[in-house]
Amino acid sequence: MDVLSRPAEEFVNDGTVEELWAVKAVDHAEVHFNLLCSVDPRLLRLTPYDDEIYEQFRRMFPDMDVRVVNENELKNTDAKSKWRAYVEKFNRLEDFSYGTLLRADAEEEFRPENAILVVRIQFWAIEVARNREGHNDIVRMKFRGRNFNRDVE
Repeated sequence: MDVLSRPAEEFVNDGTVEELWAVKAVDHAEVHFNLLCSVDPRLLRLTPYDDEIYEQFRRMFPDMDVRVVNENELKNTDAKSKWRAYVEKFNRLEDFSYGTLLRADAEEEFRPENAILVVRIQFWAIEVARNREGHNDIVRMKFRGRNFNRDVE
């Protein structure tokens, strides 16, 4: 019998997979924040496609405030429709749809109250815009020498 034809009730979420995803997302957040603390964000390139990502982002979301991202505005019905169209433009990029943590407030560090779960292309779009528009500049000054590390309280 084909496994996909079996009743859905027979399948359960594997907690190990969810834990591994969460660890990977936090690791990515750590690396990104440490880069922002170490390098001038205006010079930082997140992908080889930053120019295209930014141009398409600002074409489709010209008025979006990237300094402080409002999760409700990011995920409401209208925004989801626009984001789906944006994401589709970049489905050729590796890891474009990975779950990724985004800082809601660009001037603050990663912590649970300042994290929004997005797909990687949304993260790239918003972070490239933050870098180019100067919203990540404060991070380097504010947190220099203090790396984000989930093991340190």
